[in-house]
Amino acid sequence: MSSRPNRSPNPGAELLEARIVDALRHRVGKDERSAKPHDWFTAAVQALRDEVIDRWMDSTRRTHAAGAKRVYYLSLEFLIGRLLRDAMSNLGLGREMEQALRAQGLDLAALEDLEPDAALGNGGLGRLAACFMESLASLDIPAHGYGIRYVNGMFRQRIDDGWQVELPETWLAHGNPWEFERRESCYRIGYGGDVVANGDAVVWQPAEMVEATAVDTPVVGWRGKRVNTLRLWTANALDPIRLDAFNAGDHLGALADQMRADSLVRVLYPADSSLAGQELRLRQEYFFTSASIQDIMRRHEQYHGDIRTLPDKAAIQLNDTHPAVAVAEIMRLLVDGHGLEFDEALDITRRTVGYTNHTLLPEALESWPLPLFERMLPRHMQIIYAINSRILRDARRQGMSDGEVAAISLIDEGGERRVRMANLAFAGAHSVNGVAALHTELMKTTVFSSLHKLFPGKINNKTNGVTPRRWLQQCNPALTATIRDAIGDGFLDDAEQLSALNALAGDAALGERIAEVKRANKVALAAHLKELTGIRLNPDALFDVQIKRIHEYKRQLLNLIETVALYDQIRSHPERDWVPRVKIFGGKAASSYHNAKLIIKLAGDIAKRINNDPSVGGLLKVVFVPNYNVSLAERIIPAADLSEQISTAGMEASGTGNMKFALNGALTIGTLDGANVEIKDRVGDENIVIFGLTADEVAEKRANGYNPRAIIEGSRELHQAVEAISSGVFSSDDPHRYRSLMDGLYDHDWFMVAADFDAYAAAQRAVDQRWNDPQGWRRATLHNIANVGWFSSDRTIAEYAKDIWKV
Repeated sequence: MSSRPNRSPNPGAELLEARIVDALRHRVGKDERSAKPHDWFTAAVQALRDEVIDRWMDSTRRTHAAGAKRVYYLSLEFLIGRLLRDAMSNLGLGREMEQALRAQGLDLAALEDLEPDAALGNGGLGRLAACFMESLASLDIPAHGYGIRYVNGMFRQRIDDGWQVELPETWLAHGNPWEFERRESCYRIGYGGDVVANGDAVVWQPAEMVEATAVDTPVVGWRGKRVNTLRLWTANALDPIRLDAFNAGDHLGALADQMRADSLVRVLYPADSSLAGQELRLRQEYFFTSASIQDIMRRHEQYHGDIRTLPDKAAIQLNDTHPAVAVAEIMRLLVDGHGLEFDEALDITRRTVGYTNHTLLPEALESWPLPLFERMLPRHMQIIYAINSRILRDARRQGMSDGEVAAISLIDEGGERRVRMANLAFAGAHSVNGVAALHTELMKTTVFSSLHKLFPGKINNKTNGVTPRRWLQQCNPALTATIRDAIGDGFLDDAEQLSALNALAGDAALGERIAEVKRANKVALAAHLKELTGIRLNPDALFDVQIKRIHEYKRQLLNLIETVALYDQIRSHPERDWVPRVKIFGGKAASSYHNAKLIIKLAGDIAKRINNDPSVGGLLKVVFVPNYNVSLAERIIPAADLSEQISTAGMEASGTGNMKFALNGALTIGTLDGANVEIKDRVGDENIVIFGLTADEVAEKRANGYNPRAIIEGSRELHQAVEAISSGVFSSDDPHRYRSLMDGLYDHDWFMVAADFDAYAAAQRAVDQRWNDPQGWRRATLHNIANVGWFSSDRTIAEYAKDIWKV
């Protein structure tokens, strides 16, 4: 630790410093001399936490006093990122914290870096849930988020010789100073067993029970006006050890029940390629859903009494199909626990529940093998059959065809019988929303067309948003300060006030200042990536970024093939005035997703070849950033010039990365997919680069026969690039490594990589031309920042509150 500088005259900082030192001594148990950086980090969090707790308790008291309706957001993922800067910023205590720590010879930024990213999510779904929790608090709406407190969560990604290696994410290794265990809030969760008659009623007698215990994390809203609760469940066996077995010498078998319970909260999305994996996933989903519903009902009865008023006091939102079993669980508790008639219980359930759909991919709309579901949750299976009989009778009464009735059914009878969780959520909710205008319209015409016909008023749109606190103010303070100087402070409370920047789009001095901020962010990122990967990057090159989950529909492969084609062009035509480019990739592949892992390896192989080739030195660099997470996104997004949003049209529900990049002044290159459509409408056609087939054209091509081989062979650049990859140019150690991946493009190319390649390559060369006009680029950048304030999660949550939750 360095010697202590002069004290700050700021009394707020002095008070905070005293509280940090007090926490260090009396809670961490260290004095200033022996404390390590991690001890100081914990003490800083605990000192700040005291301020948070007072507001948390006040928020809860206000909600009780008002008898207010609460929102309950159920999500298997919450990608919350680091919380220290978030809480400091939203409480307006950033400067005081910096000065308090400096008085002890400490650097706030270095301490912030000690906080691990909570491994509670995977991608957009989990990050959206985190943005929503922050916006609910910022809009002063009483809310609880419910999820699982994963011990290891989503894996930590290491790249070994170009291959993804999955390692446990040990984010809890030093404990979590933000959380509070609530041992009084614990519930029993049952599995298996029998359903037996008890007079006129029935009783489920589970064969196995585990206990769910709540662990609460405060969620601070902007300016600290409300602090809401993120309640995560952890699991324990009813008896942690069977002493009889232990004493008989079966020391491991004696712990089997606790190990079974531990497995529920160990890993996010355990691989479901085996029956055991499927069973664990279903157990996880029921575990957190049942605990959450029991908690919601217990709270309702405690404060409001009559369970029939549940829809007036509780709005339960299901984030995707993972908590869809909530419909059957609420029904079970109302019918079996409270003695309500089935139809009344269904009415109460529907008026309480809303369902957000996040995907049109059939394989991502969860379904479970019927024998597995019935064995694990026998009472819920009976309830699902009973709901099904009612909706199928309604469908018949409306004269629907056999095909439509089959599509509506909660049970898929084709081949292996399966329980359809999306249909259950749809049937048991009063509102079913999509997350972008295009996605919502496609829901009505594709996967939910028959259900939409049966329930014509249910589907509505709520275009996603991102919190401007984390994704502008915190991750890009220099840009925030520049905007404040230009248009004042109003945008800090209402992101749509960024539109005042439109009038300044021609201001050369402002454009210059924003360009300087961007370059400083690129210098910082280049230094960080040099440390991470060893690759040296030129901050004056165009930073072209695609960071997201690795999936074939997101088309990292299209980007990589175009990179190979560009590499070929630069070598063939060195005399041309090429724009220097840095291609940055990041993202994780699901552990059992072979092709996605192969795409990561391909990115590494291409990078290795290009980065070591002096003939393109300085003109093209490729880097794959390992272990992409929220904290890396906060570094990369402010430094990006070009945002790659190139999914096959009709397949990305919304995307939220696209919003974050535009808010930080990157131009989007993308298809008319997800929220790109609405971003284009907001920023203007001239300030975005759109290419490729539309969703309708993709559907038409698939329906009418599509011949990718003819397209590949007819496009010189595409053919050369595909053949180079296929023949082992980038994989001399294993020339056949990418043969099957490329053969897939020739044979079926479901994701239309070949169909969109020429348009994409042309769009990229149009980007080069734009880059060579710095004034025009800066103007387009400014219009992007100015016009994407609408994509704030505050606007999204206000729409949910008004249209769905009625709060």
